Amino acid sequence: MKPEADQVTGKTAVALQFDGVNAPLVVAKGQGLTGEQILKLASENGVPLYENAALAAVLANIPLGDAIPRELYLAVAEILAFVYYLDEIGESGIGLHSDLHA
Repeated sequence: MKPEADQVTGKTAVALQFDGVNAPLVVAKGQGLTGEQILKLASENGVPLYENAALAAVLANIPLGDAIPRELYLAVAEILAFVYYLDEIGESGIGLHSDLHA
């Protein structure tokens, strides 16, 4: 077990970028303070947030700049459908976050 000071607690955030053609890319991610800062920036810039702790944990393991793997296409497609719906009513962007409780 890690020493208490090394344990990351709080929010995990993962931001995806989708160009409509290629697989979505992981463009930002973080846990704890970094995750909270990503969420704050997203909120300040009108980026919709979608909460799914299990998916956020999996996406957080993908290196920055990499495309999501095929195994996650369906799960991420559901989020994209949510974002497209929000776009229709005037929102834009995409974000994913979760609260981690251990």
